[in-house]
Amino acid sequence: MADRQPPGAREEQPHQEGVTWRSGTATGVGSLPGEDPVEAARLVLGELPVPHLPELPGRGAHADLAGRGAALLADLFVDLQPSGWRVVPRPSRDGRRARDLLARDVDALEEAAHAAPPEVLKVQATGPWTLAALLELTRGDRVLSDHGAVADLAASLAEGLRAHLADLARRFPGTRLVLQLDEPSLPAVLAARVPTASGFRTLRAPDPQTARDHLRTVLAAAEDTVVHCCAPDPPLALMAEASAVSLDVTLPFDEEALGTAAESGTGVLAGLVPARDGRLPAVPEVLETVARLRDRTGVTDLALTPTCGLAGATPGYARQVMKLLSEAAREVDR
Repeated sequence: MADRQPPGAREEQPHQEGVTWRSGTATGVGSLPGEDPVEAARLVLGELPVPHLPELPGRGAHADLAGRGAALLADLFVDLQPSGWRVVPRPSRDGRRARDLLARDVDALEEAAHAAPPEVLKVQATGPWTLAALLELTRGDRVLSDHGAVADLAASLAEGLRAHLADLARRFPGTRLVLQLDEPSLPAVLAARVPTASGFRTLRAPDPQTARDHLRTVLAAAEDTVVHCCAPDPPLALMAEASAVSLDVTLPFDEEALGTAAESGTGVLAGLVPARDGRLPAVPEVLETVARLRDRTGVTDLALTPTCGLAGATPGYARQVMKLLSEAAREVDR
């Protein structure tokens, strides 16, 4: 397992210039409805200014948030138990199945992009703290209950992501790769709201420096990074360890913290179009939302996204969301 990044290492790395996430662009969060990776690849490549590697959790536990995260671990094995994914001492059939689905998704995207590779490609992975809250130790409690196990998990995830990104770089030469860490459980982890396996108590929160260190360990796997959290009150100061933050701006969040992050050069991906079927706003409504958000936060550059992943939407609605985001992004600063 690779050595972890020293605690202060990322402080020496300035945020990259926010070329990708300037106003005028749009992308997805990650998940899509359906089970066909070829169809999903064609959709993101055809509709989004910044396409992403589609995730299809409709295929089951081997492709959901925990399964996809487990598929990216290096030298750390998992098996699917009735209670969920568990760390085990040797490779398992379920672990191989999760990795196989990931490989199929990458193959499908490579095939779909063969004639016209994207300039930028965003790839997603379950972040270390959310993954620690989802996976169980061999003895049955969550990885989050053992701080040493969390450190090993973060190091394993970072090593696995370096290999994953290197494979993508070989398949998509000349394409700029962006790594997004999905951390929907991060607020609950930091507030000690994650229940134990028994459900009778909650797991203690990591201290702030430990939370930062393990996130940095995984972010160090890539140069251009995003931390995404679609929960209320996302910890933006911590998420700003990445090059960019991604959040649902229709939920409560710290407007001052977002403005401060943007002033320091952190990109902002604003989730503002509903991710589930319902009434879609018209382009002028989206532009009004962007204008109000700019007034409230002082953030001028905002890339547009759905509020969260689109796995719970119908395929037709998901396509409409992408079309809307792309059109709105083109109109933002006209």
